[in-house]
Amino acid sequence: MGTAIADLLEKEEISLDFLAGRRLGIDSYNVLYQFLSIIRGKDGTPLMDSRGRVTSHLTGLLYRTINLLEAGIKPVFVFDGKPHELKGETLKARNRIRTEAKEKFEKARERGEEAEARKYAQQAVKLTEEMVQDAKKLVKLMGLPVIQAPSEGEAQISAMVAGNDLYGCVSQDFDALLFGASRLLRNITVSGKRKAPGRDFYYEVKPEMIELEKNLKALGIDRKKLIWIGILIGTDFNEKFPKIGPKTALKLVQEHEKFEGIIKATGHDPEFDYREIEEIFLNPESTKGYEIKFTLPEKDKILSFLCGEHDFSEERVQSALAKLEERAREKGQQSRLGQWL
Repeated sequence: MGTAIADLLEKEEISLDFLAGRRLGIDSYNVLYQFLSIIRGKDGTPLMDSRGRVTSHLTGLLYRTINLLEAGIKPVFVFDGKPHELKGETLKARNRIRTEAKEKFEKARERGEEAEARKYAQQAVKLTEEMVQDAKKLVKLMGLPVIQAPSEGEAQISAMVAGNDLYGCVSQDFDALLFGASRLLRNITVSGKRKAPGRDFYYEVKPEMIELEKNLKALGIDRKKLIWIGILIGTDFNEKFPKIGPKTALKLVQEHEKFEGIIKATGHDPEFDYREIEEIFLNPESTKGYEIKFTLPEKDKILSFLCGEHDFSEERVQSALAKLEERAREKGQQSRLGQWL
């Protein structure tokens, strides 16, 4: 569904201070893709170590997680498991787009067209299994919880929010609302100035919260009908209905009590079974076999992993870790690095 539904929703601008003391579920794949897209050179080349391994995701993970910790936020990182079989076509399409974008990136870079190269580089982003494992390792070394979802990370976070283990879901993806997340928190790890895609100006990105029940009430629908909107405009599990945008989709679900009526009204007979998509969102796969435990960060191992294995600047990493000690002293807490949370 991406950001297509954004215009229908009420968003509340918040500060990181508002989230202080709260445990937030981080949609890890979504956040790592953000870091891989944003943290790049002028021509779009990602940060890499001396062995040619991409490190943009680790850079973002370290410094932006520290920003959250400094604000008193307690991040819980949830990683995707095996994708649902209906997501197969979406994943194939994304891989095709990445392959084409990578070719265009290389050609633009050869021509010295930095803006074009950067645009295509962002479209060519790929998160590998090695990157995921490195991210998990760093998170654990920082003393933060890593939870493995059986399938969709957003679904797992939504279940944890429903169980009052987490306050909200940190993700840019609105699908979290379809999975039932009562609070979607956006721009939490990417706030600040951002360059507009393909354009030569910057704009301010501020943290925002979208509350599910508040929006359902404002739209005059229930969660099942929100899922119907998602189905009409397209989700990761189905193609969109032709010539239907968010506003038309909203009007259709408000006018019909059965999805069969919507199918008749649109004149489009989908090749998929809408009830399967409904079920994915209404009763998503999740696990209760997790433990939310914050432990002392392993400073020496963080330095060894980032600086020894991936050529990070030891001075910069030391400086970043020192911020946590300073923050702890400002709050009158114990000054040792371990008292992050």
